[in-house]
Amino acid sequence: MLTAGVDLAADPAGTAVAAIAWSATSATVRLVAVPADDDMIVALTGEAVKIGVDCPLGWPDDFVTFVSAHRAGVVPVPEGVDARQWRRRLAWRHTDEVARRLTGLVPLSVSADRIGHTAMRCAALQTRLAQAGRSVDRSGSGTVVEVYPAASLKVWGLPWRGYKTTRNQETLGIVVDRLHQAAPWLDLGEHEELCRRSDHALDAVVAALTARAAVRDQVCRPDERELPAARTEGWIAIPTAALADLPG
Repeated sequence: MLTAGVDLAADPAGTAVAAIAWSATSATVRLVAVPADDDMIVALTGEAVKIGVDCPLGWPDDFVTFVSAHRAGVVPVPEGVDARQWRRRLAWRHTDEVARRLTGLVPLSVSADRIGHTAMRCAALQTRLAQAGRSVDRSGSGTVVEVYPAASLKVWGLPWRGYKTTRNQETLGIVVDRLHQAAPWLDLGEHEELCRRSDHALDAVVAALTARAAVRDQVCRPDERELPAARTEGWIAIPTAALADLPG
């Protein structure tokens, strides 16, 4: 079985992909690549049973309604609602609020932060995947599942902040060391050096690990009430079991 991960950026230069092959007792990293273009991602999606993508798969439903209404010239402003609370529903998806509640982490707002540029690329990528016969269910029930590496690392008891950018390579190395300790069954092989140099590469590996958790149904899932929004806005798969439970 092969699972894959994508640390998506607005441009290929900052995008990384990873693939992990699984056996009953171990896992081997088969691929880590930076940069990665859409062709590489589409090809990898065709090989993997599940691929975790670190990027919002959609926008908040309330934000989409708001922008459509604004274009028509009439913005629906609710009465008796605190302005900050009203704007909060435009900035964050339901799954972002669930992630905040479960992990204490605040995902970037796809409608109000720079990650919106990456989400635009992701939207086009979803079209490419559909054209290749790999349509995306944004709730995560299909081949593609939305992931949040920082949340996965935190749930698994690993360092989850302070390792981004080249200024923090020492901390990045510590995260890799801790990953070795927590998952001795995971063989990074020749890709370990790249994971120690590039936080994008490491996040792609974490995304592929989270995809494995999704395959094993060891992630949070939307309930019946949450499912409609999950299918339009996206749903972050947050692990619900220990890292040690992934093989098997």
